[in-house]
Amino acid sequence: MTLCAKLLQLMQLKNIKISPIDMEARKKIDMRSGDTVRVWQKIIEGEKTRLQAFEGMILAIKHGKENGGTFTVRKVIDEVGVERIFPLYSPVIDSIEVLKRAKVRRAKLYYIREKAAKELKRHLKSELLSARQESNTDTKRVEKAEKIEKEETKK
Repeated sequence: MTLCAKLLQLMQLKNIKISPIDMEARKKIDMRSGDTVRVWQKIIEGEKTRLQAFEGMILAIKHGKENGGTFTVRKVIDEVGVERIFPLYSPVIDSIEVLKRAKVRRAKLYYIREKAAKELKRHLKSELLSARQESNTDTKRVEKAEKIEKEETKK
């Protein structure tokens, strides 16, 4: 048996905790790519501690439930995509709530970035076209009003 394995057994026998979080509870959280989650973070401001939520879709889970495991969460704020990579066993994370399940066929959903960008471009393009049409109708109205005024002044 290696020294590390012996040390771990000794720590388990004496109930010595390595981390301030409940690692077993974090291992039991059933998260998958495509799930919508709410991650509650502890934020320290001066002497006060508050909780802040980051809610979004899980794009990737790396290294599974191992000690160095991470998961990437993406959300859109004011038409700008924001991604955060959270360590699974970070003491900064207070809790993780799974809000929605999604049926996905990929383990890594990085294609969502391009999909969202295309959707945003399409949305902006339609807004631009509608704005141009409105401005064209406004200029036509102004031209009609000017014609009517010229005709009235001639009479």
